[in-house]
Amino acid sequence: MDTTECNQGNGYDHSNFGIRVSSIFVIFAGSLIGVLLPFAAVRSKRLRVPDWVLTIMKYFGSGVIIATAFIHVSRHGFYHPSHILTRLANNQQLLAPATEALNSPCLSGPITEYSWAEGIALMSIFFMFFIELMATRFEALRHESQDLETVNLFIKSQFKAGKSSNNACTLPSSHQTRPANGVEEQGLRDPTFDDAIAGTENDVLVSPTSVNHQIAYDDNLAVQLTAIFILEFGIIFHSIFIGLTLAVTPNKDFKILYIVLTFHQTFEGLGLGTRLIDIASQPKKNWIFWVLALAFSLTTPASIALGLSIHESFSPDSRSMLMVNGIFDSISAGILIYTGLVELMAHEFMFNPTMRTAPMTTVLFAFLNMCLGAGLMAMLGKWA
Repeated sequence: MDTTECNQGNGYDHSNFGIRVSSIFVIFAGSLIGVLLPFAAVRSKRLRVPDWVLTIMKYFGSGVIIATAFIHVSRHGFYHPSHILTRLANNQQLLAPATEALNSPCLSGPITEYSWAEGIALMSIFFMFFIELMATRFEALRHESQDLETVNLFIKSQFKAGKSSNNACTLPSSHQTRPANGVEEQGLRDPTFDDAIAGTENDVLVSPTSVNHQIAYDDNLAVQLTAIFILEFGIIFHSIFIGLTLAVTPNKDFKILYIVLTFHQTFEGLGLGTRLIDIASQPKKNWIFWVLALAFSLTTPASIALGLSIHESFSPDSRSMLMVNGIFDSISAGILIYTGLVELMAHEFMFNPTMRTAPMTTVLFAFLNMCLGAGLMAMLGKWA
């Protein structure tokens, strides 16, 4: 294909610039409302949102995220004006625009001789699985060492308790216990114990059971954080191209895409927000909630602003842009497919102890809400 034909611009006719600028703030507001709504519903005492409403938010949002892996808007604005209406009339899979970009006639060489879109998505899926697998393994190894420390701490606290009860008070005969310092008389006491417990006259006994509960809790939190980071990464990846798409979409298609993307980002924020509220409840981890919420809310508006600032020089059918767009779409597809099928479906329904023991009506209610979210997102794909 002629190089000139592959660099015909983006189809933006420089009209309605004010409306395009307004999309930065409207989509930011929609994204922020979506991601913060679950948090407000849980934390606000005035709202008193019932549990079933929170269930709807959570699983409806999950359905939206899962559908995003297959219904995507990445390249709608990157076609020439004569092609855009045709593309808008059909649902687009996330891999479809990546495949079309990497197989474009404007490209040549090895990149067009293999199905790289599917291959990159496949590699992304395995890479995400490897990250989660390693994170889980490292947490398990770390907690094994903590278990040994817990046992030592418990033994030390028992020596302290035995020493205090022997020197400070005498229990009634019916409740007397043998002093633990008998072990010291046999020469079995570790001299480092005294150093470890010195100056702690009012120490509270530490039970291995209570500490193990905390370790299990921390382990579960670490797994949750890993899953949330993977989800956030995938969403932000595709949000970048959503913003660029909207910024350079021709005027005749801009308004409908503007409306649809506002709903898309709001619903997607709702799905992400229901996953982030678990972090927000942790005193030492709640800052992560705000960082991830703001990162999601700002990514698409920032991409729109970037697209508007470079729209005159931006050529979506150039070789470099086709490569970047196709590769990033493929990576995003792999991440969201993995997250949707593994984290949002398998873990939530089959590996979640709460759902495994919940009444069938609760399980079906959650499942139907997830289907509703996915169905609505698929319907929006007709216009976006």
